[in-house]
Amino acid sequence: MVVLCGGRSAEHDVSLVSTRSILNHLDPRRYRVSVMGLDRQGGSYDPQVLRRKLELSPDGPWELPTGTDHWLAVLAGLPPPLPVVFPVLHGPFGEDGTVQGAMEMLGLPYVGAGVLASSLAMNKVCCKQVLAQAGLPVLPFVSTTKAEWGEAPDQVLARIENELAYPVFVKPANMGSSIGVGKSRNSGELRQHLEEALRYDLLVLAEQGVDAREIEVSVLGNEYPRASIAGEIVPSGEFYDYAAKYLDGISQLLLPAPLSEEQMEEARRLALETYRTLGVEGMARVDFLLDKNSLRLWINEANTIPGFTQISMYPKLWQASGLSYPDLIEELINLGLERHRARQGLSVER
Repeated sequence: MVVLCGGRSAEHDVSLVSTRSILNHLDPRRYRVSVMGLDRQGGSYDPQVLRRKLELSPDGPWELPTGTDHWLAVLAGLPPPLPVVFPVLHGPFGEDGTVQGAMEMLGLPYVGAGVLASSLAMNKVCCKQVLAQAGLPVLPFVSTTKAEWGEAPDQVLARIENELAYPVFVKPANMGSSIGVGKSRNSGELRQHLEEALRYDLLVLAEQGVDAREIEVSVLGNEYPRASIAGEIVPSGEFYDYAAKYLDGISQLLLPAPLSEEQMEEARRLALETYRTLGVEGMARVDFLLDKNSLRLWINEANTIPGFTQISMYPKLWQASGLSYPDLIEELINLGLERHRARQGLSVER
């Protein structure tokens, strides 16, 4: 197996933490594991630099390719039998279908969603448009581009304020880990948060804010996916931002979430509907907002390469549902191989 980590994303460091956790839970008796690091420019990390970044012991059971060849060239030159690739690459240039497309071109089996589902789920605007078209519950939203903002910022502000009520959440369309996300309570904050979000993406989402609880469900599978129990995040701040996720260590994870039986089943049902609507295979964590006033569940987003750190909800939800971390990794690998075998059986001739 080849684990890909790092990458050209603002979530580069989160990827390294996730990878460290995955390696610590892999059984070296089951897998021969090679670790390939992508630097912030998309090239290959020097093996010794990567070893330090991942805090790997020199005598560990992991292989780090030697030499200076680009990681894609190394993968392209691998002789049969081909390994399964586990892209632990959060955010753009990893979770958005780009690396998945490269694996398809190379004919390599890989863990997780395919090209279309990865790109759809990564783009929050397209994702919400598809879910809304399918009749699934998403909050009202407005999107804008860097070009529109540069040409007529006052018109963009007026359009958002005309269609949404404060508070408004602003997010880069293609980013995770709550990077670039802001909660706007007035025009001044909205302007500031739009400019901040546009530092990370050419497309941004402005979404209706609600007083809500944050509920998450993990989904696993190809043609026949299954959902974990739902969990709840009680953030240390107003919402589950980057600091609350990875820095302050104060946020609470409630497993299972304190929900009624009906709410629990509704969250799991909607998670599976989201997964199927987007065409996801392998895995995803589906996030919800539970309105404290109406008690309605709103789909927030789907993450096709969710975090695998020690505090990440995706593995924790499966552990709470009876599937251990090592067994989860094994099932994800098997699902990637299963999908690859199915695709290999398709005809390429007329």
